[in-house]
Amino acid sequence: MLKVYNTLSRKKEEFNSLVKDEVTFYHCGPTVYWTQHIGNMRAMVLADLVRRSLDYLGYEVKMVRNYTDVGHLTSDGDTGDDKMEKTAKAEKASPKEVANKYIKSFDNDVADLNVITPEETPKATDNVGEMKKMIKKLLDNGYAYETELAIYFDTSKFEKYGELSGQKPEDKLADTGKGEISDETKKNPADFAVWFFKAGVHENALQTWSNTPIKEEGEGFPGWHIECSAMSQKYLGVTQDLHMGGIEHMPVHHENEIAQSEAATGKKYVNYWLHNEHLTVDGSKMSKSEGTAYSLDEIKEKGYDPLVLRYFFLGAHYRSKQNFTWEALDGVKVALDKLRARVTELKKNKPGRISHEYQEQFTEVISDDFNSPQALAIIWDMLKSGIGENDKLATIMDFDKVLGLNLDKQNKIPQEVTKLANEREKARAEKNWEESDRLRDEIVKLGYQIDDGEGGYKIKQG
Repeated sequence: MLKVYNTLSRKKEEFNSLVKDEVTFYHCGPTVYWTQHIGNMRAMVLADLVRRSLDYLGYEVKMVRNYTDVGHLTSDGDTGDDKMEKTAKAEKASPKEVANKYIKSFDNDVADLNVITPEETPKATDNVGEMKKMIKKLLDNGYAYETELAIYFDTSKFEKYGELSGQKPEDKLADTGKGEISDETKKNPADFAVWFFKAGVHENALQTWSNTPIKEEGEGFPGWHIECSAMSQKYLGVTQDLHMGGIEHMPVHHENEIAQSEAATGKKYVNYWLHNEHLTVDGSKMSKSEGTAYSLDEIKEKGYDPLVLRYFFLGAHYRSKQNFTWEALDGVKVALDKLRARVTELKKNKPGRISHEYQEQFTEVISDDFNSPQALAIIWDMLKSGIGENDKLATIMDFDKVLGLNLDKQNKIPQEVTKLANEREKARAEKNWEESDRLRDEIVKLGYQIDDGEGGYKIKQG
Protein backbone atom coordinates (compact mmCIF):
# COMPACT_ATOMS: atom_id res chain seq x y z
CA MET A 1 0.00 0.00 0.00
CA LEU A 2 1.55 3.28 -1.14
CA LYS A 3 1.33 6.19 1.28
CA VAL A 4 2.37 9.74 0.44
CA TYR A 5 2.59 12.88 2.52
CA ASN A 6 0.04 15.27 1.03
CA THR A 7 0.95 18.91 1.68
CA LEU A 8 -2.69 19.85 1.21
CA SER A 9 -3.88 17.73 4.14
CA ARG A 10 -0.56 17.88 6.06
CA LYS A 11 -0.63 14.18 6.70
CA LYS A 12 0.43 10.90 5.17
CA GLU A 13 -2.38 9.42 3.10
CA GLU A 14 -3.09 6.17 1.32
CA PHE A 15 -2.54 6.80 -2.38
CA ASN A 16 -5.49 6.12 -4.66
CA SER A 17 -5.01 7.12 -8.28
CA LEU A 18 -7.82 8.42 -10.45
CA VAL A 19 -7.48 5.42 -12.74
CA LYS A 20 -6.45 2.07 -11.25
CA ASP A 21 -2.76 1.31 -11.82
CA GLU A 22 -2.19 4.58 -13.69
CA VAL A 23 -0.69 7.84 -12.40
CA THR A 24 -0.68 11.35 -13.84
CA PHE A 25 2.28 13.27 -12.46
CA TYR A 26 3.23 16.93 -13.07
CA HIS A 27 6.58 18.28 -11.93
CA CYS A 28 7.37 22.00 -12.01
CA GLY A 29 10.43 22.31 -14.22
CA PRO A 30 13.12 24.98 -14.51
CA THR A 31 12.95 28.58 -15.60
CA VAL A 32 15.60 28.35 -18.30
CA TYR A 33 17.40 31.67 -17.88
CA TRP A 34 20.64 30.34 -16.38
CA THR A 35 22.53 27.16 -15.49
CA GLN A 36 20.62 25.30 -12.79
CA HIS A 37 22.45 24.79 -9.47
CA ILE A 38 22.68 21.52 -7.57
CA GLY A 39 19.69 22.49 -5.43
CA ASN A 40 17.60 22.44 -8.61
CA MET A 41 19.25 19.16 -9.54
CA ARG A 42 18.26 17.67 -6.19
CA ALA A 43 14.64 18.48 -7.01
CA MET A 44 14.99 16.69 -10.36
CA VAL A 45 16.55 13.58 -8.82
CA LEU A 46 13.90 13.39 -6.09
CA ALA A 47 11.07 13.71 -8.59
CA ASP A 48 12.80 10.96 -10.58
CA LEU A 49 12.89 8.84 -7.41
CA VAL A 50 9.11 9.26 -7.11
CA ARG A 51 8.61 8.38 -10.75
CA ARG A 52 10.89 5.31 -10.58
CA SER A 53 9.18 4.16 -7.38
CA LEU A 54 5.78 4.39 -9.03
CA ASP A 55 7.09 2.41 -11.99
CA TYR A 56 8.53 -0.21 -9.63
CA LEU A 57 5.24 -0.51 -7.76
CA GLY A 58 3.45 -1.37 -10.98
CA TYR A 59 1.86 1.92 -12.00
CA GLU A 60 1.79 3.16 -15.57
CA VAL A 61 3.07 6.71 -15.18
CA LYS A 62 2.48 9.68 -17.43
CA MET A 63 4.79 12.44 -16.26
CA VAL A 64 5.04 16.04 -17.46
CA ARG A 65 7.86 18.46 -16.60
CA ASN A 66 7.77 21.91 -18.18
CA TYR A 67 10.28 24.53 -19.23
CA THR A 68 9.36 28.10 -18.23
CA ASP A 69 10.70 30.41 -20.93
CA VAL A 70 8.48 33.47 -20.48
CA GLY A 71 6.56 35.29 -17.77
CA HIS A 72 8.54 34.40 -14.65
CA LEU A 73 9.45 37.78 -13.21
CA THR A 74 12.34 38.44 -10.85
CA SER A 75 9.79 38.61 -8.01
CA ASP A 76 7.12 35.99 -7.45
CA GLY A 77 4.89 38.92 -6.50
CA ASP A 78 4.45 40.00 -10.15
CA THR A 79 7.12 42.69 -10.10
CA GLY A 80 10.47 43.19 -11.78
CA ASP A 81 11.70 42.07 -15.17
CA ASP A 82 11.09 38.81 -16.97
CA LYS A 83 14.03 36.59 -15.99
CA MET A 84 14.43 35.39 -19.58
CA GLU A 85 14.62 38.90 -20.96
CA LYS A 86 17.00 40.06 -18.25
CA THR A 87 19.46 37.33 -19.28
CA ALA A 88 18.83 38.01 -22.97
CA LYS A 89 19.88 41.64 -22.53
CA ALA A 90 22.94 40.67 -20.48
CA GLU A 91 24.06 38.06 -23.02
CA LYS A 92 23.03 40.15 -26.04
CA ALA A 93 20.89 37.31 -27.32
CA SER A 94 17.20 36.73 -28.02
CA PRO A 95 15.00 35.10 -25.32
CA LYS A 96 14.62 32.09 -27.61
CA GLU A 97 18.39 31.72 -27.91
CA VAL A 98 18.71 31.97 -24.13
CA ALA A 99 16.02 29.33 -23.68
CA ASN A 100 17.62 26.93 -26.16
CA LYS A 101 21.04 27.36 -24.53
CA TYR A 102 19.90 26.65 -20.99
CA ILE A 103 17.44 23.92 -21.95
CA LYS A 104 20.36 22.08 -23.55
CA SER A 105 22.46 22.62 -20.42
CA PHE A 106 19.64 21.38 -18.19
CA ASP A 107 18.96 18.33 -20.37
CA ASN A 108 22.65 17.37 -20.28
CA ASP A 109 22.72 17.69 -16.49
CA VAL A 110 19.65 15.55 -15.81
CA ALA A 111 20.94 12.96 -18.29
CA ASP A 112 24.24 12.82 -16.36
CA LEU A 113 22.21 12.26 -13.19
CA ASN A 114 20.33 9.40 -14.90
CA VAL A 115 16.94 11.12 -14.62
CA ILE A 116 14.29 9.48 -16.79
CA THR A 117 12.94 11.88 -19.42
CA PRO A 118 9.24 12.56 -18.74
CA GLU A 119 6.64 11.64 -21.35
CA GLU A 120 6.07 15.33 -22.08
CA THR A 121 8.44 18.31 -21.64
CA PRO A 122 6.48 21.32 -22.95
CA LYS A 123 7.76 24.87 -23.24
CA ALA A 124 5.53 27.67 -22.00
CA THR A 125 5.97 29.65 -25.21
CA ASP A 126 4.50 26.75 -27.22
CA ASN A 127 1.31 26.72 -25.13
CA VAL A 128 0.24 30.34 -24.88
CA GLY A 129 -2.99 29.54 -26.73
CA GLU A 130 -4.09 27.19 -23.92
CA MET A 131 -3.25 29.86 -21.34
CA LYS A 132 -5.35 32.47 -23.12
CA LYS A 133 -8.33 30.09 -23.22
CA MET A 134 -8.05 29.51 -19.48
CA ILE A 135 -7.80 33.25 -18.80
CA LYS A 136 -10.92 33.81 -20.93
CA LYS A 137 -12.78 31.29 -18.75
CA LEU A 138 -11.64 33.11 -15.60
CA LEU A 139 -12.91 36.42 -16.99
CA ASP A 140 -16.22 34.87 -18.07
CA ASN A 141 -16.66 33.19 -14.65
CA GLY A 142 -16.01 36.44 -12.80
CA TYR A 143 -12.76 35.26 -11.20
CA ALA A 144 -10.52 37.68 -13.07
CA TYR A 145 -10.55 41.38 -13.88
CA GLU A 146 -8.65 43.76 -16.11
CA THR A 147 -6.55 46.79 -15.24
CA GLU A 148 -4.50 48.96 -17.55
CA LEU A 149 -1.37 46.91 -16.85
CA ALA A 150 -2.55 43.35 -16.35
CA ILE A 151 -5.35 40.85 -15.85
CA TYR A 152 -5.54 39.70 -12.25
CA PHE A 153 -7.09 36.72 -10.53
CA ASP A 154 -9.50 37.91 -7.83
CA THR A 155 -8.50 35.88 -4.77
CA SER A 156 -11.49 37.14 -2.76
CA LYS A 157 -13.76 35.11 -5.06
CA PHE A 158 -12.00 31.81 -4.34
CA GLU A 159 -13.01 30.66 -0.86
CA LYS A 160 -10.27 28.04 -0.50
CA TYR A 161 -7.44 30.45 -1.31
CA GLY A 162 -4.63 29.85 1.18
CA GLU A 163 -5.61 26.26 1.98
CA LEU A 164 -2.37 24.75 0.66
CA SER A 165 -0.01 27.14 2.43
CA GLY A 166 -2.14 27.80 5.49
CA GLN A 167 -1.86 31.55 4.90
CA LYS A 168 -4.80 33.90 5.01
CA PRO A 169 -5.18 36.15 1.96
CA GLU A 170 -4.82 39.26 4.10
CA ASP A 171 -1.45 37.99 5.31
CA LYS A 172 -0.04 37.87 1.80
CA LEU A 173 1.81 41.12 1.19
CA ALA A 174 1.91 42.57 -2.29
CA ASP A 175 5.15 43.92 -3.70
CA THR A 176 5.04 47.68 -4.12
CA GLY A 177 7.49 50.29 -5.29
CA LYS A 178 8.17 52.95 -7.84
CA GLY A 179 7.77 51.70 -11.38
CA GLU A 180 6.26 48.40 -10.25
CA ILE A 181 2.71 47.05 -10.24
CA SER A 182 1.38 48.05 -6.83
CA ASP A 183 -1.66 47.50 -4.60
CA GLU A 184 -3.43 50.39 -6.28
CA THR A 185 -3.82 48.49 -9.54
CA LYS A 186 -5.55 45.47 -8.01
CA LYS A 187 -8.49 44.81 -5.73
CA ASN A 188 -6.74 42.70 -3.09
CA PRO A 189 -3.07 42.48 -2.02
CA ALA A 190 -3.01 38.73 -2.74
CA ASP A 191 -4.39 39.03 -6.28
CA PHE A 192 -1.93 37.81 -8.90
CA ALA A 193 -1.43 38.46 -12.59
CA VAL A 194 -2.47 35.86 -15.14
CA TRP A 195 -1.62 38.12 -18.09
CA PHE A 196 0.55 41.23 -18.47
CA PHE A 197 -0.24 43.80 -21.11
CA LYS A 198 2.56 45.34 -23.13
CA ALA A 199 2.14 48.64 -21.32
CA GLY A 200 3.67 50.63 -18.50
CA VAL A 201 6.60 48.78 -16.95
CA HIS A 202 6.34 46.06 -19.61
CA GLU A 203 6.08 48.27 -22.69
CA ASN A 204 9.53 47.06 -23.83
CA ALA A 205 8.77 43.36 -23.37
CA LEU A 206 10.60 41.21 -25.92
CA GLN A 207 8.19 38.26 -25.97
CA THR A 208 4.54 39.16 -26.57
CA TRP A 209 1.43 37.67 -28.15
CA SER A 210 -1.82 39.08 -29.44
CA ASN A 211 -4.28 39.69 -26.58
CA THR A 212 -7.15 38.21 -28.57
CA PRO A 213 -9.54 36.79 -27.25
CA ILE A 214 -8.72 38.78 -24.10
CA LYS A 215 -8.84 42.14 -25.84
CA GLU A 216 -9.54 43.13 -29.40
CA GLU A 217 -6.25 45.01 -29.71
CA GLY A 218 -2.79 45.02 -28.18
CA GLU A 219 -0.25 42.47 -27.07
CA GLY A 220 0.96 40.91 -23.85
CA PHE A 221 2.40 37.81 -22.22
CA PRO A 222 1.24 35.23 -19.65
CA GLY A 223 1.95 35.27 -15.94
CA TRP A 224 4.11 32.50 -14.52
CA HIS A 225 1.39 30.72 -12.54
CA ILE A 226 -1.11 30.30 -15.38
CA GLU A 227 1.51 28.47 -17.42
CA CYS A 228 1.70 25.34 -15.27
CA SER A 229 -2.07 25.15 -14.91
CA ALA A 230 -2.62 25.30 -18.66
CA MET A 231 0.16 22.88 -19.55
CA SER A 232 -0.66 20.31 -16.87
CA GLN A 233 -4.33 20.25 -17.86
CA LYS A 234 -3.49 20.03 -21.56
CA TYR A 235 -1.33 16.95 -21.12
CA LEU A 236 -2.78 15.28 -18.01
CA GLY A 237 -6.42 16.33 -17.79
CA VAL A 238 -8.45 18.63 -15.56
CA THR A 239 -7.65 16.67 -12.38
CA GLN A 240 -4.24 15.09 -11.78
CA ASP A 241 -2.97 12.55 -9.29
CA LEU A 242 0.38 14.07 -8.27
CA HIS A 243 1.93 17.51 -8.51
CA MET A 244 5.46 18.07 -7.19
CA GLY A 245 7.83 20.99 -6.74
CA GLY A 246 10.17 22.67 -4.32
CA ILE A 247 8.88 23.84 -0.95
CA GLU A 248 9.40 27.43 -2.13
CA HIS A 249 6.62 26.91 -4.71
CA MET A 250 4.02 26.01 -2.13
CA PRO A 251 2.92 29.42 -0.71
CA VAL A 252 2.70 31.34 -4.00
CA HIS A 253 3.06 29.40 -7.24
CA HIS A 254 1.17 26.26 -6.25
CA GLU A 255 -1.40 28.16 -4.22
CA ASN A 256 -2.15 30.25 -7.29
CA GLU A 257 -2.24 27.23 -9.57
CA ILE A 258 -4.98 25.66 -7.46
CA ALA A 259 -7.05 28.82 -7.37
CA GLN A 260 -7.01 29.59 -11.09
CA SER A 261 -7.35 25.95 -12.19
CA GLU A 262 -10.34 25.15 -10.02
CA ALA A 263 -11.98 28.50 -10.73
CA ALA A 264 -11.70 27.84 -14.47
CA THR A 265 -12.96 24.25 -14.42
CA GLY A 266 -15.06 23.91 -11.28
CA LYS A 267 -13.23 20.67 -10.52
CA LYS A 268 -10.43 19.63 -8.17
CA TYR A 269 -7.02 20.33 -9.67
CA VAL A 270 -4.64 17.93 -7.88
CA ASN A 271 -5.27 15.12 -5.40
CA TYR A 272 -1.78 14.84 -3.87
CA TRP A 273 0.76 17.64 -3.49
CA LEU A 274 4.42 16.73 -2.87
CA HIS A 275 7.12 19.23 -1.94
CA ASN A 276 10.84 18.63 -1.61
CA GLU A 277 12.87 20.60 0.92
CA HIS A 278 15.85 22.84 0.22
CA LEU A 279 19.50 21.96 -0.22
CA THR A 280 21.89 24.13 1.78
CA VAL A 281 25.66 24.48 1.37
CA ASP A 282 27.87 24.46 4.47
CA GLY A 283 24.75 25.10 6.53
CA SER A 284 23.72 28.23 4.63
CA LYS A 285 21.50 29.09 1.69
CA MET A 286 23.19 28.72 -1.68
CA SER A 287 24.48 32.04 -2.95
CA LYS A 288 25.66 33.00 -6.45
CA SER A 289 27.53 36.01 -5.04
CA GLU A 290 29.43 33.83 -2.55
CA GLY A 291 30.15 31.15 -5.15
CA THR A 292 28.17 28.41 -3.39
CA ALA A 293 25.40 27.97 -5.98
CA TYR A 294 27.38 25.12 -7.49
CA SER A 295 26.49 23.73 -10.89
CA LEU A 296 26.84 20.10 -11.89
CA ASP A 297 29.74 21.10 -14.15
CA GLU A 298 31.60 22.37 -11.07
CA ILE A 299 31.01 19.03 -9.37
CA LYS A 300 32.39 17.21 -12.43
CA GLU A 301 35.38 19.55 -12.72
CA LYS A 302 36.46 18.44 -9.26
CA GLY A 303 36.54 14.85 -10.50
CA TYR A 304 33.22 13.54 -9.18
CA ASP A 305 31.01 11.23 -11.19
CA PRO A 306 27.52 12.86 -11.34
CA LEU A 307 26.05 9.65 -9.93
CA VAL A 308 27.97 10.33 -6.72
CA LEU A 309 25.78 13.41 -6.38
CA ARG A 310 22.68 11.33 -7.15
CA TYR A 311 23.66 8.87 -4.40
CA PHE A 312 24.17 11.84 -2.06
CA PHE A 313 20.67 13.14 -2.79
CA LEU A 314 19.14 9.72 -2.15
CA GLY A 315 20.71 9.74 1.30
CA ALA A 316 18.16 12.22 2.66
CA HIS A 317 14.36 12.01 2.55
CA TYR A 318 12.80 14.33 -0.01
CA ARG A 319 10.87 16.18 2.73
CA SER A 320 14.05 16.78 4.76
CA LYS A 321 16.54 19.58 4.28
CA GLN A 322 19.94 18.39 3.16
CA ASN A 323 23.30 20.08 3.68
CA PHE A 324 25.96 19.83 0.99
CA THR A 325 29.66 19.86 1.89
CA TRP A 326 32.61 18.62 -0.10
CA GLU A 327 33.54 16.38 2.84
CA ALA A 328 30.09 14.77 2.74
CA LEU A 329 30.42 14.22 -1.00
CA ASP A 330 33.80 12.56 -0.45
CA GLY A 331 32.18 10.17 2.02
CA VAL A 332 29.43 9.32 -0.43
CA LYS A 333 31.99 8.76 -3.17
CA VAL A 334 33.74 6.14 -1.05
CA ALA A 335 30.39 4.44 -0.37
CA LEU A 336 29.41 4.37 -4.03
CA ASP A 337 32.85 3.07 -5.05
CA LYS A 338 32.49 0.26 -2.52
CA LEU A 339 29.01 -0.52 -3.82
CA ARG A 340 30.24 -0.60 -7.40
CA ALA A 341 33.18 -2.80 -6.45
CA ARG A 342 30.84 -5.22 -4.68
CA VAL A 343 28.55 -5.35 -7.70
CA THR A 344 31.52 -6.00 -10.00
CA GLU A 345 32.51 -8.89 -7.76
CA LEU A 346 28.94 -10.24 -7.82
CA LYS A 347 28.91 -10.15 -11.61
CA LYS A 348 31.29 -13.07 -11.64
CA ASN A 349 28.14 -15.08 -10.91
CA LYS A 350 25.09 -15.50 -13.08
CA PRO A 351 22.07 -13.63 -11.66
CA GLY A 352 19.98 -15.80 -9.37
CA ARG A 353 16.58 -15.07 -7.92
CA ILE A 354 15.45 -11.82 -6.35
CA SER A 355 15.30 -12.25 -2.58
CA HIS A 356 11.64 -12.14 -1.59
CA GLU A 357 12.58 -11.16 1.96
CA TYR A 358 14.61 -8.13 0.99
CA GLN A 359 12.36 -7.14 -1.89
CA GLU A 360 9.49 -7.03 0.57
CA GLN A 361 11.47 -4.77 2.89
CA PHE A 362 12.54 -2.54 -0.01
CA THR A 363 8.99 -2.25 -1.34
CA GLU A 364 7.72 -1.39 2.13
CA VAL A 365 10.09 1.58 2.58
CA ILE A 366 9.62 3.09 -0.86
CA SER A 367 5.87 2.69 -0.38
CA ASP A 368 6.18 4.74 2.80
CA ASP A 369 6.43 8.17 1.18
CA PHE A 370 9.43 7.22 -0.98
CA ASN A 371 11.92 6.67 1.85
CA SER A 372 15.20 6.55 -0.09
CA PRO A 373 17.57 6.59 2.95
CA GLN A 374 15.94 3.43 4.27
CA ALA A 375 16.08 1.89 0.81
CA LEU A 376 19.86 2.43 0.72
CA ALA A 377 20.20 0.91 4.18
CA ILE A 378 18.35 -2.22 3.05
CA ILE A 379 20.76 -2.62 0.14
CA TRP A 380 23.76 -2.69 2.46
CA ASP A 381 22.00 -5.08 4.85
CA MET A 382 21.23 -7.39 1.94
CA LEU A 383 24.85 -7.34 0.72
CA LYS A 384 26.05 -8.32 4.20
CA SER A 385 23.47 -11.08 4.55
CA GLY A 386 23.95 -14.82 4.06
CA ILE A 387 21.88 -15.17 0.89
CA GLY A 388 23.64 -16.50 -2.19
CA GLU A 389 25.92 -14.26 -4.23
CA ASN A 390 23.88 -14.84 -7.38
CA ASP A 391 20.70 -13.90 -5.51
CA LYS A 392 22.38 -10.74 -4.20
CA LEU A 393 23.20 -9.76 -7.78
CA ALA A 394 19.63 -10.25 -8.97
CA THR A 395 18.26 -8.39 -5.96
CA ILE A 396 20.49 -5.33 -6.19
CA MET A 397 19.81 -5.01 -9.92
CA ASP A 398 16.11 -5.06 -9.13
CA PHE A 399 16.51 -2.33 -6.50
CA ASP A 400 18.55 -0.18 -8.87
CA LYS A 401 15.43 0.29 -10.99
CA VAL A 402 14.41 2.73 -8.24
CA LEU A 403 17.82 4.08 -7.22
CA GLY A 404 18.97 4.75 -10.76
CA LEU A 405 22.68 4.35 -10.02
CA ASN A 406 23.36 2.45 -13.25
CA LEU A 407 24.88 -0.47 -11.35
CA ASP A 408 24.27 -2.76 -14.30
CA LYS A 409 26.82 -0.70 -16.28
CA GLN A 410 29.51 -0.59 -13.59
CA ASN A 411 31.99 -3.31 -14.49
CA LYS A 412 35.28 -1.42 -14.69
CA ILE A 413 37.81 -0.62 -12.01
CA PRO A 414 36.93 2.91 -10.77
CA GLN A 415 39.19 5.66 -12.09
CA GLU A 416 40.15 6.70 -8.55
CA VAL A 417 41.40 3.20 -7.72
CA THR A 418 43.51 3.11 -10.89
CA LYS A 419 44.92 6.54 -10.07
CA LEU A 420 45.87 5.46 -6.54
CA ALA A 421 47.48 2.29 -7.90
CA ASN A 422 49.58 4.32 -10.34
CA GLU A 423 50.67 6.69 -7.57
CA ARG A 424 51.59 3.70 -5.43
CA GLU A 425 53.66 2.22 -8.26
CA LYS A 426 55.54 5.50 -8.51
CA ALA A 427 56.12 5.55 -4.74
CA ARG A 428 57.48 1.99 -4.87
CA ALA A 429 59.86 2.95 -7.70
CA GLU A 430 61.15 5.78 -5.49
CA LYS A 431 61.41 3.33 -2.54
CA ASN A 432 58.96 5.49 -0.58
CA TRP A 433 57.56 2.51 1.33
CA GLU A 434 55.57 4.58 3.81
CA GLU A 435 53.67 6.34 1.02
CA SER A 436 53.25 3.03 -0.80
CA ASP A 437 51.62 1.45 2.27
CA ARG A 438 49.37 4.47 2.76
CA LEU A 439 48.14 4.26 -0.81
CA ARG A 440 47.55 0.51 -0.48
CA ASP A 441 45.38 1.23 2.56
CA GLU A 442 43.40 3.81 0.57
CA ILE A 443 42.78 1.24 -2.16
CA VAL A 444 41.61 -1.32 0.42
CA LYS A 445 39.18 1.24 1.88
CA LEU A 446 37.59 1.52 -1.56
CA GLY A 447 36.98 -2.22 -1.67
CA TYR A 448 39.95 -3.34 -3.80
CA GLN A 449 43.21 -5.21 -3.35
CA ILE A 450 46.46 -4.77 -5.23
CA ASP A 451 48.81 -7.66 -5.95
CA ASP A 452 52.41 -6.97 -6.95
CA GLY A 453 54.27 -9.21 -9.37
CA GLU A 454 57.23 -9.26 -11.73
CA GLY A 455 55.03 -8.06 -14.58
CA GLY A 456 53.54 -5.23 -12.55
CA TYR A 457 50.55 -4.93 -10.29
CA LYS A 458 47.02 -6.35 -10.61
CA ILE A 459 43.86 -4.88 -9.06
CA LYS A 460 41.01 -7.05 -7.86
CA GLN A 461 38.00 -6.67 -5.63
CA GLY A 462 38.77 -7.00 -1.94
